[in-house]
Amino acid sequence: MELGSILQFLQDKTILVTGATGFIAKIFVEKILRSQPNVKRLYLLLRATDIESATHRLHHEIIGKELFKLLKETLGANFNSFVSEKLRVVPGDISREDLDLNDSILKDHICNQTDVIVNIAATTNFDERYDVALGINTLGVKHVLNFAKKCSKLKVLLHVSTAYVCGERGGLIGEDPQEMGVSLNGVTGLDIDMEMKLVQNKLNELREQGASEHHIKLAMKELGIQRASRYGWPNTYVFTKAMGEMMIATFKENLPLVIVRPTIVTSTLREPFPGWIEGLRTLDSFIVAYGKGRVTCFLADLDAIFDAIPADMVVNAMIVAMMVHAKHPNNNNNDSMIYHLGSSVSNPIRYQNLRDYIQRYFMTKPWISSKDGNPIKVGKITVMNSMSTFHTYMYIRYLLPLKGLELVNAALCKLFQGTYHELHKKIHTVIRLANLYKSYVFFYGVFDNMNTEKLVAAARQGRLEMDLFYFDPKVIDWEDYFMNIHIPGITKYIFKS
Repeated sequence: MELGSILQFLQDKTILVTGATGFIAKIFVEKILRSQPNVKRLYLLLRATDIESATHRLHHEIIGKELFKLLKETLGANFNSFVSEKLRVVPGDISREDLDLNDSILKDHICNQTDVIVNIAATTNFDERYDVALGINTLGVKHVLNFAKKCSKLKVLLHVSTAYVCGERGGLIGEDPQEMGVSLNGVTGLDIDMEMKLVQNKLNELREQGASEHHIKLAMKELGIQRASRYGWPNTYVFTKAMGEMMIATFKENLPLVIVRPTIVTSTLREPFPGWIEGLRTLDSFIVAYGKGRVTCFLADLDAIFDAIPADMVVNAMIVAMMVHAKHPNNNNNDSMIYHLGSSVSNPIRYQNLRDYIQRYFMTKPWISSKDGNPIKVGKITVMNSMSTFHTYMYIRYLLPLKGLELVNAALCKLFQGTYHELHKKIHTVIRLANLYKSYVFFYGVFDNMNTEKLVAAARQGRLEMDLFYFDPKVIDWEDYFMNIHIPGITKYIFKS
């Protein structure tokens, strides 16, 4: 396979990026600008009402981040003019037809100039409102596909999904497409159009009843979990992402297309510098809570594999796959266009290792309390190796003592009413979150990455710039990564917020 140079491929290209304020999207934009400053333009689709608000988001949520400090240092006084030349914000919304591009002239420019579309827009909340998740993660994919078909110069559309569209399946999980209407548990009747109608009918019913916006939000969240569970998916996020892939399999036609499925994305390994992260991602919330002395128990099967992949490796794989499929489109084989980006097969790490790294780090480098300036002492982590153990622990440790308060006389009940209900609510929130995360901490599958391995091999044989666009997880030393990069990155970028 003749591939040429990645940097040459990117030169003079116009790329449309959706979901540009997201974690992976920002790293993608930074990597393109830093590695190939001769890229022609990046259109950044942002949810905004107009150009002014979109520009504000660009400066405050993208280029204003520390992520861009290396590029700023390199360009110096030329940074602002460079950004103005290379980046153009586009107010829009993938949950609407034509991406909600109201400016017809701008829409025509994008359609006539775009070489590559990178669809990263998604809502990643596990229990997102069902109407919102369907609009972005499922229907949004169809809207991006339809828009891509109008782009006369388009060489490839890259869609970012998640490896966990497989649900809670165990064993070796292949890089297989999601077939329209096929559930994970054999239940028939999965129909995306009917799901959209179900949502609209539920919304109409709630509004006719005069339900508050808060009640509607809760009802939509509950509906998402119910529908996901009905068809075998553990949460609304992966269910709607799976249906998004169904849209691709059904409507892609001859569109040159590639799907990447990252596993659990962690902080950057090397570029633009090690340890950059934004927002709490899955088990990072436990790392923060443990380091601050707020939790001591760890819910996981220690023998299970924790599949992680650093964010810069995800972005590099995206860029290589993007180039390969632009130069060698394979429109007739859905299997060959899907890439698992993870480490569970080629360089596995177990929850036991993760537990040990976290415990050892904070015992030797405790977090300094912002309240009194003293180091926060942490103890050994108590492991809950099953959901039944967790529920028993929560009941005995927290819920049973709370129930005892109900026996206190009326005066004391009145005195402690606020505290009682507040604590009761927090405990049930913890239990609810544990139920949302259980499909990850008790996950027994490993992700076959044969296509990704072939991509690595092709890139090396084609003499691509693999020192610059590295994405082979076999090179990661997990102990060094967690002890010296990831956990320090979390303490630097997440703890204070």
